[in-house]
Amino acid sequence: MKVAIFNGSPRKENTSAMVQAFREGAEAAGHEVEEYQVGRMKISGCLGCEYCHTKGEGTCVQKDDLEKIMPAYKEADIIVFASPIYYFTMTAQMEAAIQRVYCIGKPAAKKAVLLLSSGSPGVYDAAIAQYKAYMGYAGIEAAGVITANGDENKSEAKMNEIRELAKSL
Repeated sequence: MKVAIFNGSPRKENTSAMVQAFREGAEAAGHEVEEYQVGRMKISGCLGCEYCHTKGEGTCVQKDDLEKIMPAYKEADIIVFASPIYYFTMTAQMEAAIQRVYCIGKPAAKKAVLLLSSGSPGVYDAAIAQYKAYMGYAGIEAAGVITANGDENKSEAKMNEIRELAKSL
């Protein structure tokens, strides 16, 4: 299966360790994995202009880094959203990358996973609720959510949990 990992972190820290563990597990299971550094991309928010649904035939009027990840939304069997928690939700870059999929309606994926890192416990509810709502709307199976905070972020136990989830898909 094709796996697209969208890493919403602008830094190379805890979220990247989670992404690497997921990649290792998915590749060990024989999946083809592509990672996209969404947190370092320039993706603007949706303008709500409806160009995509009128004149654009599913393409956005804005020409930015969304064009780099759109093929993954159209082709991946599994999408992984990985993000640190910034003020109780995913990063703004990840939010924009999710909302701009509006131009094609829904991704082609059948399954999705959410990986969240944080320095604090108990800050995940808003991001998880958004993920579940979006997956429900898109008709995509929410195949797993893994959170890590503090010392868990790079712990071998947490990395193994992520690898095992990736292998199980």
